[in-house]
Amino acid sequence: MGFVRRQVITAALTANAIRPLPGFRTGIPAFFAGWLTGELAPHVLGLTAADAVAHAFGRRRDVRGLALAGLSAAGLVHLIAQSRRAVDTAEDALVEGLGVDYVSQLDAKPSPADLATPWRQVATPFAFRSSARRAGVRVRRDIPFSPYGARGLLDVYTSENTPAAGAPVLLQVHGGGWTIGRKDQQGLPLMQHMAARGWVCVAINYRLAPRDPWPAQIVDVKSAIAWIRENIEAYGGDPDYIAITGGSAGGHLSSLAAVTPNDPELQPGFESADTSVQVAVPYYGVYDLAGVSGLRSAELLRDTFLAPWVFKKDPVAAREEFEKASPLLRVNADAPDFFIIHGSQDTLVDPGQARAFVKALRATSKRTVVYAELPGAQHAFDIFPSIRSAHLVRATERFLNWHWNTWRREHAGAAEVVPAQ
Repeated sequence: MGFVRRQVITAALTANAIRPLPGFRTGIPAFFAGWLTGELAPHVLGLTAADAVAHAFGRRRDVRGLALAGLSAAGLVHLIAQSRRAVDTAEDALVEGLGVDYVSQLDAKPSPADLATPWRQVATPFAFRSSARRAGVRVRRDIPFSPYGARGLLDVYTSENTPAAGAPVLLQVHGGGWTIGRKDQQGLPLMQHMAARGWVCVAINYRLAPRDPWPAQIVDVKSAIAWIRENIEAYGGDPDYIAITGGSAGGHLSSLAAVTPNDPELQPGFESADTSVQVAVPYYGVYDLAGVSGLRSAELLRDTFLAPWVFKKDPVAAREEFEKASPLLRVNADAPDFFIIHGSQDTLVDPGQARAFVKALRATSKRTVVYAELPGAQHAFDIFPSIRSAHLVRATERFLNWHWNTWRREHAGAAEVVPAQ
């Protein structure tokens, strides 16, 4: 491929990352074209600069290609600067939702290093598994929690910092449109980060549509919560404290689980089990499966994908089932604390869904609601360590640390507690 053609492609990818192609049907190609470019902007910038320099000192220089390379470089610098602002966006959201003195409730006030961009980690974004091993993170894999073969397995993450008993628990629910995905593909940077700091993290599989249509997915998430309540002490976890997180479909499932504790319709065969969670941190979740938010994209998602592939039911005839599956319509005064995270440029799930969910929670829930909408972020921005995702992992840690300490004070009264590392 010639230099000019390479620069045309790079310029197009950069432009789409800055301003994705509009429209529901272009959402998927716009996501794939912009996601990696946006999160790997420093790497793309380096390659573009190297390509341009090599060409400039070559025998035949093409001004058109060099001009495109310059435009791409400017756009990539903009994307990098935008990603670095995620730290301010997240911190502003935490201060707004928790109060300016929330840091006094943390184990330690964030240092300048905690708020700085971790360039060494960002430089090798796909080496985070080996860095987790160096941090002493241990994974116990393929533990059965339900009777559905490979789809009923979970992994438990701990580390040398995990106490023998009483550690907070984080449950990770993978995304993939309710139809694909595995427990070892998503949420890894966050789980490894939290496990290294003494948390017990649990990542689950669940049954997938269309082979197993809705509500098999949420039933399995509830089953995993019940398993944690009964078994997590053997791994050092506190069965009374469960935080839940997940991205995309996992954001939907984690949110729905959070607002429907102990719903007997969603836990057949284990109706008496406690499936409540203490806090939820959904990333770019789907909150309106019934298409009631007024967003055309939500209606199209319902009619073109959810109805034929996930529910395998007509959305008009089965309207009540779609409504019961929508976290937006299940908000109640007893909903747990939430930290909701979404990208402003998400072309797969309109950020309007997150805004509507936040609005409903703030109007109804008695608990804390924090919302961070990240400028320029696409869907799935947290799959691997990038500038943006690294900042959000650490912001999530601060939120969960605040919540864990607050929860223990509320439940322990004046008793002294030992903080997680």
